[in-house]
Amino acid sequence: MDIRNIAIIAHVDHGKTTLVDELLKQSGVYRDNEATVERAMDSNDIERERGITILAKCTSVEWKGTRINIVDTPGHADFGGEVERILSMVDGVVLLVDSAEGPMPQTKFVTQKALALGLRPIVVVNKVDKADGDPDKAVDDCFDLFANLDADDNQLDFPTMFASGRAGWCDQELDGPRENLDALFDQILAHVPLPAQISRRDEPFQMLATTLSADPFIGRILTGRVEAGTLRAGDTVKALSRDGTKIEQFRASKILAFRGLMQQAIDVAEAGDIVTVAGMTKATVADTLCDPSIDVAIPAQPIDPPTITVTFGINDSPLAGRDGKHVQSRVIRNRLAKECEVNVAIKIADTEKGDAFEVSGRGELQMGVLIENMRREGFELSISRPQVIFKDIDGVRHEPIEEATIDVDDEYTGVVVEKLTGPRKGNLVEMKPAGVGKTRIVAHVPSRGLIGYHGEFLTDTRGSGILNRLFHGWEPYKGKIQGRRQGVLISMENGTSVAFALWKLEDRGKFFIGAQEAVYQGMIIGEHSRENDLEVNPLKGKQLTNVRASGTDEAVRLTTPVVMTLEQAIAYIDDDELVEVTPNAIRLRKRHLDPHERKRQSRTGG
Repeated sequence: MDIRNIAIIAHVDHGKTTLVDELLKQSGVYRDNEATVERAMDSNDIERERGITILAKCTSVEWKGTRINIVDTPGHADFGGEVERILSMVDGVVLLVDSAEGPMPQTKFVTQKALALGLRPIVVVNKVDKADGDPDKAVDDCFDLFANLDADDNQLDFPTMFASGRAGWCDQELDGPRENLDALFDQILAHVPLPAQISRRDEPFQMLATTLSADPFIGRILTGRVEAGTLRAGDTVKALSRDGTKIEQFRASKILAFRGLMQQAIDVAEAGDIVTVAGMTKATVADTLCDPSIDVAIPAQPIDPPTITVTFGINDSPLAGRDGKHVQSRVIRNRLAKECEVNVAIKIADTEKGDAFEVSGRGELQMGVLIENMRREGFELSISRPQVIFKDIDGVRHEPIEEATIDVDDEYTGVVVEKLTGPRKGNLVEMKPAGVGKTRIVAHVPSRGLIGYHGEFLTDTRGSGILNRLFHGWEPYKGKIQGRRQGVLISMENGTSVAFALWKLEDRGKFFIGAQEAVYQGMIIGEHSRENDLEVNPLKGKQLTNVRASGTDEAVRLTTPVVMTLEQAIAYIDDDELVEVTPNAIRLRKRHLDPHERKRQSRTGG
């Protein structure tokens, strides 16, 4: 059977996963009476809740006697470690763009990787039935994007299609019949070449591992494309690291291939196909699985470096151990080491004390997802403020710069430009109209300046702005960037918060907690209305005397507390503060809970 290997790449929320749902339905993967789920490829709980794809996933459909392996890739640059490896498995890409928004920053990130690998794109303009859509402009923008990314003539001569993934149709003409996805299937067969590996089926077996996962029944499994030869279940296989060092020799206990949404055991894997192999104990991502006679590893795609680092420590607050079942540093270390194996974009290092670990990655979203996964697994952690990673280039200190692309209503452009170019040390690159009453702003901003900016940005734009970030490069250090301006309200007692006490303190600032919540000395319970930190007593009840009875005063009505998400909390804290994360709570606290210790540390600069 002929094979085609394609990846679907697009910006977040441009309809990738929904389109794959329709491809599966129309190719006959589901039985007529089979229950189907929306966004079948987003199988992870966090992916479903956030509406984003985090992990690349494979599926396979058959069309006119050809097997089409389809890879659904993440759109967020934070998960770029996935994208880079996945693209080395395919021979063509379907680039999906929103008819109203056109190509966006993450489209640019993934497309740049695809073009560099020589892949020829098929452009599908999705959501053409949107009222504010402009399909022709979206196509022109794609051409400009390819040209800016140094695409060759073959890549610039791309076929264009128009679609509505939700309605389940795709046509070569904008005013086509709009019945089904047949035209897209046919275009894939015509435009995407057969895998070059098919001609190497007589050579010894070679395969580059691109994703790693674990199966509860068959253990560690590696997925990749067979580069040469064939592999039968039971064959002896050697694993080589990127530099050609032998890691282990093992027996391929099982070979699985994608058939629809399921993986099925097969007897023989042939060159060109995307398969999963079981049986190894040490081999990991970017290693070469090959015949024992081979000593040279397949070149692996380089991975962009991490740009931020966050310290994961044990939870040592007075409330530690109440919610979680994993609280020891040894267990946290093992979990982070396991994450490093699967996610090559993350690095881990021990700290001097040994009860905390520095975790480096691509961005706040990637860190947020890792922490969220860990708290759902029962871990308790204390998390530091993200710090950017600096780099020494020719003796000069350089820092990571991100390209921020912002779509905002015209009335808010002034405040956004002022915030980015003023205190956050950004450079304005471009400003242009982006539809009726909207402006698109492109700026190069230090990563330090964007940590914690998203919440402030949504406030400034009344929730209507869209902010996208993309790693741009390294530039010389831009100087000090001011952090949070307001001080915080710190509890001076251990116990349970009292409504009367909070009510009396409301003129001091806004609170992060309500009544009847557990608090402890050193816990941050609100934001001060001034720039200094203030210690307050949230436990102080009303003094009852023969004049002041408990029920004679008016009812206490508290202002609704500010509830932060995990990412907001991590971005909000200062360098001397931590986020306490447990399965049931997210609390803010000072690094040093004792007030005398805090004063001592502030004097010594610790």
